Amino acid sequence: MAYVDGFVAAVPTANKEKYIEHAKLSAVVFKEHGALSITESWGESVPDGEHTSFLKAVQCQDNETVVFSSVVWPSKAARAAGWAAIMTDPRMQPEQNPMPFDGKRLIYGGFEVILEA
Repeated sequence: MAYVDGFVAAVPTANKEKYIEHAKLSAVVFKEHGALSITESWGESVPDGEHTSFLKAVQCQDNETVVFSSVVWPSKAARAAGWAAIMTDPRMQPEQNPMPFDGKRLIYGGFEVILEA
């Protein structure tokens, strides 16, 4: 069954176009290394919760927008091999493809798919 990486980040709203360019290059690299699909989503209706929320999780500031991203892999093994290759790919080095946001506030994780409908 498929395996999914999920990401949530706070991106300076002024950097939206830079983020899109970063994401386009990253998507090419991820697909070359085995990813089936990549989705990048710019927050439009992201409420601030009383106890928890996407905004709180990434310490989103007034001048930032929450971004939700996912990468679908054919399997956990394919994801492990893909990530190993991505980490050494020169196009993913900060000098070539700098992150237009604070990576210290990026939340990510790998998820086993338990239902597809």
